[in-house]
Amino acid sequence: MLLSWLTGIGAGIAFLHFMQKLLFPYFWHDFWYLLKVARVGLRIEMFGLRGELVTVLDKFLSHAKRQPHKPFVIYEGDVYTYQDVDRRSSRVANVFLNQSTLKKGDTVALLMSNEPDFVHVWFGLAKLGCVVAFLNSNIRSKSLLHCICSCEPRALVVGADLLGTVEEILQSLPEDITVWGMKDSVPQGVISLKEKLSTAPDKPVPRRHHVASNLKSTHLYIFTSGTTGLPKAAVITQLQALWASALLWAFGCTADDIIYITLPLYHSSASLLGIGGCIELGATCVLKKKFSASQFWNDCKKYNVTIFQYIGELCHYLCKQPKQEGEKDHQVRLAIGNGVRSNVWREFLDRFGNIKMCELYGATEGNISFMNHTGKIGSLGRTNFFYKLLFAFDLIKYDFQKDEPIRNEQGWCSSVKKAGEPGLLIAPVNAQHPFFGYAGNKKYTEKKLLYDVFKKGDVYFNTGDLLVQDQDFLYFWDHTGDTFRWKGENVATTEVADIVAMLDFIQEASVYGVVVPDFEGKTGMASIILKPNKSLDLKKFYDQVVTFLPGYACPRFLRIQGKMETTGTFKLQKFRLVEEGFNPLKISDPLYFMDNLKKSYVPLTKELYHQIVLGEIKL
Repeated sequence: MLLSWLTGIGAGIAFLHFMQKLLFPYFWHDFWYLLKVARVGLRIEMFGLRGELVTVLDKFLSHAKRQPHKPFVIYEGDVYTYQDVDRRSSRVANVFLNQSTLKKGDTVALLMSNEPDFVHVWFGLAKLGCVVAFLNSNIRSKSLLHCICSCEPRALVVGADLLGTVEEILQSLPEDITVWGMKDSVPQGVISLKEKLSTAPDKPVPRRHHVASNLKSTHLYIFTSGTTGLPKAAVITQLQALWASALLWAFGCTADDIIYITLPLYHSSASLLGIGGCIELGATCVLKKKFSASQFWNDCKKYNVTIFQYIGELCHYLCKQPKQEGEKDHQVRLAIGNGVRSNVWREFLDRFGNIKMCELYGATEGNISFMNHTGKIGSLGRTNFFYKLLFAFDLIKYDFQKDEPIRNEQGWCSSVKKAGEPGLLIAPVNAQHPFFGYAGNKKYTEKKLLYDVFKKGDVYFNTGDLLVQDQDFLYFWDHTGDTFRWKGENVATTEVADIVAMLDFIQEASVYGVVVPDFEGKTGMASIILKPNKSLDLKKFYDQVVTFLPGYACPRFLRIQGKMETTGTFKLQKFRLVEEGFNPLKISDPLYFMDNLKKSYVPLTKELYHQIVLGEIKL
């Protein structure tokens, strides 16, 4: 009797397990992930209720006391322990505390490449309660000046290798900005921070300088192109930094992992998820000045890397490297990032072994994020009824030609209904999911919001991204607005067009992104109309874009039109231009290609076009 009863229970359990696997194959993946998310939220809430506002900096200082000799940052073979970084950052704090007028709440702009001093300066200023604005180290001239001024800093700290870039705009900076250089010999008008640090004490700075009174207080500014215009300083609060730092843990990383960071620290992926994630775990990171496909796996083996951060382009470049023996001979088990295409994803796993790819989605300034914790190839994240309780969002119908959400006769938007139908991702803005916006002019913050979407008075954050949903998985479709992505960076087309239009022979300019086969994202193309009685100067055009734009923003292709199509509102119509791309077999207008060897633009012939399409020419 008992035996048959136990047999029946066993059979019932086996049947339920079978049905769960069949109908809900990701149940336990979802359950444990959502439990982790709930734990993070509960922990933050409990700290708040007890009056203990613990920030990422507080967690770092705790590790520096508990494990002072554990490596925190490894850079070019040099090891910086938690104690080393704590002491060096205290020196930075003491320099500014004793030799400047900086006070808690002031903003300091930081222009520095990937190096340990980026972390030292960031943490040192944070110890004083300052807001640090991370500047993109690729930008220069007009764009750099705009970014610096938009966050209204009291000081600017510049890395040794970027002082020349700042020297170009030094005379244009507001007089109340003090410039500090991380070099012994600095230009006139710049203070040598490196010299000051050599004699500064490394004694701890009293906690009262940085203690947070509110987790919604500003911690950082991180620049993003968003969907329109020049780069904007996105507000990153202490709360956002805490949530971002928990992502590595949520994906299953531990204190024993070694994380390889090759992405630029001025981006949220490397700084908030990478450095912040290491602090949350108490782990070690290997910091690279710049990504190198040829050195990548050698570094992974040399430093026993177990986790690396990626963007889609990084995986693509690794797959393009010549094949070698022992490519699966490494200890990497997880890769965390975003933007890898399905075909690259499959090729990467086939070639480099059983590495779990953890794709995620989240705009720097956004109030919505997704994580693909299942390893489903091509998907940026999971969603279902339970997810939507924690992360509310909607995909609404979008007019691709007008480049705006579709509204019905009553003025309301509507959700996409069919699986696989692309829709604009929006997320409700409320007390639980706030949008903190941008520094400076409030109009930039307002432009990212949609009002009266489904009913009067509702407010949604416009991500500017088109996604599709298939069952309970989400997939990226395209970007909207005047922005495209190339080489891991957002390119604002209006910014590029403004630079191009400065040339005296150009009457109108339209810039847009075009797809190049087997490349991630889109590359830039400029379509121009010449002024009457003016001739095209290709060398001058080349010099203009390379002088005033970062390399990734320079248009690779140039099209000369007789007239520019416009919509009824006279907005430049790019839809047809994007569709036509750069194919000389379809386009009768003169086409040119950016040739960096000749330092000019050259005619885009059919032969050159085929070489580009076949990947024989590097873009």
